[in-house]
Amino acid sequence: MRLLRHYIPRNDKFITMTTEELYQIILNRKQNPKEGSYVSSLFKLGMDRISQKVGEEAVEVVVASAQETKQRVIEETADLWFHTLVLLAQLNIEPKEIFEELEKRHK
Repeated sequence: MRLLRHYIPRNDKFITMTTEELYQIILNRKQNPKEGSYVSSLFKLGMDRISQKVGEEAVEVVVASAQETKQRVIEETADLWFHTLVLLAQLNIEPKEIFEELEKRHK
């Protein structure tokens, strides 16, 4: 199984984060809600709101890819991936399960 590792330049250093690490941060917010946390508020609102956010972000990716800059596509895709990870956490699906499915399709 492969996990995505992202290299983000920040202050002359590279910050790295895997999809799994981001998922664990989201899962922590689910298990340990924090007042004022956006992620905690999504979990509190439930699956309908989380699904709605994924749908909204997917549409924004499509619109950005047709009408906006590369940077906007990157930003909207980041939002889509993030909200998809929230949805997966709500359903107790781990990212590795998605990667395993992709691996099956690759063969």
